[in-house]
Amino acid sequence: MYIYINGKVLTKEEAVISPYDHGFMYGLGAFETFRTYNGFPYLVDEHIDRLQEALKELNISAVINKEHVIEMVQTLLQKNKLENAYFRLNVSAGNGDIGLQTDPYENPVVILYTKPLPQSIASAKELIILKTVRNTPEGKQRLKSHHYLNSILGKRELKDPAGQEGMFLTEDGFISEGTVSNLFWFKNGTLFTPGLSTGILNGITRKWVLNASEKMNIPFETGNYKINELHNADEVFLTNSIQELVPVNRFEQKHFPGAEGQLFQKLKAKYTEDTNNRRRTI
Repeated sequence: MYIYINGKVLTKEEAVISPYDHGFMYGLGAFETFRTYNGFPYLVDEHIDRLQEALKELNISAVINKEHVIEMVQTLLQKNKLENAYFRLNVSAGNGDIGLQTDPYENPVVILYTKPLPQSIASAKELIILKTVRNTPEGKQRLKSHHYLNSILGKRELKDPAGQEGMFLTEDGFISEGTVSNLFWFKNGTLFTPGLSTGILNGITRKWVLNASEKMNIPFETGNYKINELHNADEVFLTNSIQELVPVNRFEQKHFPGAEGQLFQKLKAKYTEDTNNRRRTI
């Protein structure tokens, strides 16, 4: 498999970073994951904007050029003989001395990883409450950074990671997010999702759902909610950039319509329409 690292396309066996990279030593790095449709990275502008915000917070001096990212995506698709793929655009702080650095990182390491898309995505998942509590962001907001132990601990609790998604609660018992997903539920004609005040990642597909709901005149609310809201919900679904929209068919003793949910079907159709439109415009 070929990847891109600081201007070079290399096999994953050839690609190396320094042991003094502060992304490795202190976790100072951020990334975005996305997938392509007909060779084009979907919602690439939104992903790059969020990455740039994270790099600013981490004091990493890097300007990510969208056209260059698109070019490298298409190069890697060709080199790896893939029509579409999963991508991770990663920016690590770069080399520094042993010790915490407060000066800006001027020479970051930019890596574009790729791998084939999953052969299949679960048609519906069971939602499981995790014993692991969702930790609070280390800064003013949650970044898609190298700090992923909380999610790893949560995923270890799942007996069937392919058919289940774990749901974190905050220290105060509010619903936050999944191990790799944002969470939505629909009740009495209104769509709900936890607010950013719970410390969740402001997912790109989460934002797409909220924007699509506004355009489709679907009322929605964000805020702090307890798990009884899910017990009373009509539909529940998850979002992330690789799996798109994934319906939930069970939470504890409550069963949901899963992929047969009316709202889920409307949003899924809209998502498919948007990706098809992207195919026609490239």
